[in-house]
Amino acid sequence: MQRLIEGVHKFRTDEFGNYRRLFHKLSQEGQKPHTLFITCSDSRVLAELITHSQPGDLFVVKNVGNIVPPANVRGDTNSTAAAIEFAVETLRVRDIVICGHSQCGAISSLLGINPPTEATPHLRDWLNLAAPVLAVLKKDYAHLPEGYARENAAAEENVLFGLDNLHSYPCVQNRLGDGSLQLHGWFFKIATAELFAYAPETRQFSPLVNAG
Repeated sequence: MQRLIEGVHKFRTDEFGNYRRLFHKLSQEGQKPHTLFITCSDSRVLAELITHSQPGDLFVVKNVGNIVPPANVRGDTNSTAAAIEFAVETLRVRDIVICGHSQCGAISSLLGINPPTEATPHLRDWLNLAAPVLAVLKKDYAHLPEGYARENAAAEENVLFGLDNLHSYPCVQNRLGDGSLQLHGWFFKIATAELFAYAPETRQFSPLVNAG
């Protein structure tokens, strides 16, 4: 906690001056993020850092395993749905990115490595939402041995599972229908800080290319 407190004071004394005008503008005009960025709670995955974004650019949702539940999931397992609806309907974001990553503890747990216990019932129920990923893994990746490659395949399939589930939200369907919203699946490799984007035409995750 002391490190956090020291960090707060360091930001205020050393760095806030560089952002003073921006924060004043954001306080006056409100937030107008261009992208909803759904990623994992993993402390090594920082959306603003890896995309070099400024305050006000991204509406970020971090949850265990960057899982996007279907729209019909109710109760305390779907606070992510509220964020999706708010970003799409109220903030009118233009893009939604689901970003998975390598060495994901949630994916490992889903695969039976350090699975949830009786002491973590909420985690168990949350990961169960991604159970369909296991069926895809069994069907399409049975040739992969246990380990890094299999876990990465599961993490990538979880991103695609999330993209499919986004289509179950009426607000997303409406925005996709009028062409004002686009969906993107990304995968972040922690060791090299590389980002890969899913290409529907090749059905592969390929290195993210600068379109500009």
